[in-house]
Amino acid sequence: MDQGGEGSQPILFIHGWTCRRDYWVPQMADLARDYRVAALDLSGHGESESEGRTDWSVTGLADDVTAALEALGAEDAVLVGHSMGGTVALEAAARTDVVRAVVLVDTFVLPYGDLSEADAQGIETPFHEDFAAAMAGLVDNATGSAMDESTRVRLKREMAAADTAWALPLWRDLLRWSPEPAFGALEAPVHAINGDLIPEPARQRCAGRVTEWHMPGTGHFPQMEMPEAFNRKLREVLAAL
Repeated sequence: MDQGGEGSQPILFIHGWTCRRDYWVPQMADLARDYRVAALDLSGHGESESEGRTDWSVTGLADDVTAALEALGAEDAVLVGHSMGGTVALEAAARTDVVRAVVLVDTFVLPYGDLSEADAQGIETPFHEDFAAAMAGLVDNATGSAMDESTRVRLKREMAAADTAWALPLWRDLLRWSPEPAFGALEAPVHAINGDLIPEPARQRCAGRVTEWHMPGTGHFPQMEMPEAFNRKLREVLAAL
């Protein structure tokens, strides 16, 4: 886990599926001037270990986050989760009283809770047939012209390098995850910084539960596509808390 910063307010950054903690480097560097910042690699991701783990689920990974909060001695923490990291943040916040707020980053690009089994299988199957090709397609379809091409190539390479022994069962669980139990248990406010790809059913499900902040011109990785603009937006969200 990377951590640092000059402030007392703790912020924990949580990456997405097959991603890693260093995708938050621009945000860590910016916010460290005013906040206590940390980012972790979830189990199996980045430099973390996967050996011996059998629970590859959103709720299982939420245990990683609650353990990280305990290790940090964090109270009144803000969880910032990108994509799957947002689902993990919601689950973690629902089971602890040390989270002040959750900030989702393009988490509901898939309409979680509204995917039929046929839809989930249709999304899942290509990754079983050719993981690297499916991952390249995911990155291409989820990013726009704002994404630097070298960063796009890096994402394809690093995300496709994930061990399918954990990546595929985790993908299966994620596609069938419902936010309803976490939303029902949450007491902390939830904000979302979204690009242009959030589907309307997801907005409708989150209405009244999530305060949305839009970053036009970005896709699924707004923090990497327009890092400086994203940092300003994130600071606005934090100030609103």
